[in-house]
Amino acid sequence: MRKVEMTMAPQPAEKAAKRPRPARTTGTDKTGRRGARVAPPQPEPALASVSPPPPGEGKRGESGYLGYLLRQAQAASRLTLERALGELGVTVPQFVALTMLKAYPGLSGAELARVALLTPQTVGVIIGNLERDGAIMKTPDPVHGRRLQWTLTPRGLTLLEQCRKRAMVLERRLVESLTPKDERVIRQWLARIAVSLQQDS
Repeated sequence: MRKVEMTMAPQPAEKAAKRPRPARTTGTDKTGRRGARVAPPQPEPALASVSPPPPGEGKRGESGYLGYLLRQAQAASRLTLERALGELGVTVPQFVALTMLKAYPGLSGAELARVALLTPQTVGVIIGNLERDGAIMKTPDPVHGRRLQWTLTPRGLTLLEQCRKRAMVLERRLVESLTPKDERVIRQWLARIAVSLQQDS
C-alpha cells in the first residue's frame, strides 16, 4: 500500500505584538541635542486678585485718565441728584428737559434731544410723561405748522423750581472747595472741551 504522507497545514503566524510608538520628540534639550523629548508646558501660577482703590486713589485719582475722571465725577453727581429729585418723583432726564425748556421755550422734540444730550426716543417718552402730568404743553410752530413746539405750563414752572432747590444743594457742594476764579476757569475749560470735541466729530 502507498503510504500517504500526512502534512500539517501551515498555521498562520501570530500577529506581532504592537509596539508602543515612541513619544514625539521636538526641539532640543539643555545639551543642544535635537530630537530630545520636551516636557509639556507647566501652567502659570494664578495671579493674586487686587481690589480696586476707592475714588480719588490710583487710576481713580490724579493719575487716572481725564476722560475717566470726568465720567467718574459725572456718575457721582448724577447719583446724588437722582436721590434728591426722587423725593419729587422726577428723574434727572426730566429735570434736564424742564431746565432746557425754561431756558429755550418753543423747542421741538429733536432740538430738545440735542441740547439735553438725550436720544430722540428717550425725549419722546419724557415729553409724553410731562405732558400727561400737565408740566408742559405743545403748540404749533407759527411758521411751520406741522412742527410742534414745547413750553412749560405754570405747573411745570412750579415743579422746576422745586427741582432747582434740590439741584442747587449739589451745585454748592461741587464748588465749596473752589475760589470764584477756580470755578470760572473750570467752567470755561469744560465748555471748551465740548466745543472742541464736537468740531472733531
